[in-house]
Amino acid sequence: MILQECYTLPNGVTIPKLGLGTWFIEDDKAAQAVRDAVEAGYRLIDTAQAYGNERGVGEGVRTCELPREDLFVTSKVAAEAKTYVAAARSIDETLEKMGLDYLDLMIIHSPQPWAEFREANRYFAENKEVWRALEDAYAAGKLRAIGVSNFLQDDLENLLADCRIKPMVNQILLHITNTDRKLLDFCQEQGILVEAYSPIAHGETLKNPAITQMARKYGVTPAQLCIRYVLQLGTVALPKTANPDHMRDNGAVDIRISPEDMQALEAMEKIESYGEFDVFPVFNK
Repeated sequence: MILQECYTLPNGVTIPKLGLGTWFIEDDKAAQAVRDAVEAGYRLIDTAQAYGNERGVGEGVRTCELPREDLFVTSKVAAEAKTYVAAARSIDETLEKMGLDYLDLMIIHSPQPWAEFREANRYFAENKEVWRALEDAYAAGKLRAIGVSNFLQDDLENLLADCRIKPMVNQILLHITNTDRKLLDFCQEQGILVEAYSPIAHGETLKNPAITQMARKYGVTPAQLCIRYVLQLGTVALPKTANPDHMRDNGAVDIRISPEDMQALEAMEKIESYGEFDVFPVFNK
């Protein structure tokens, strides 16, 4: 049975604790993936301008058997859009491409363009302008919630210093062997909900014998243990798959990891490589 629990954002909007990530799902396959996910019980669907599948995801949202208001749809402003005008235009383009009147959540995909990810230029001033575009789109009713992704503490503090609306979400790379406790605690102190993308580390955590052994202890798969781990940290889990069987398995996480085992999982040595995904900035910085 798919986990159906929700968190409540500061503005009262509810967001499911478990969602479907769609990175690397091709546009012509995205609609069916969304329909399969909805049939399996998912209510949160996450995409991005950079994924190149917003059209397909939107089609899936429009053609599934649920009313639009029963789904929580997220997209992301491209990391390279670092002006007010570019960000505002991109939000409208996303809505048009997806065929939707509104998005439940729109977030800044990265504090820096991907070619400069985690480098010296922090784009503090530019991110304030992008954030202002999100605030205005929120005020106009185009977005029900707004947030960021891959933001570090000082990136968040830059926005918090003079924003009209505080970021409601920070979507970050978070999984067993990669838990930024300091950033997680800061977000929670600020009332910013953390979303965990790649909670299974693109399959790399499944190769860890200690994770496999602990999963066996709880009678679950290693993937289910990984998803339960990020949920117990108080975050949203966004596993990616286009496989309906994996969708159902990923949602069957009705277990409780003991505090001692949570500590052991958090303290595990970080994986050395994400394999073929090391070419992406979020995995090699």
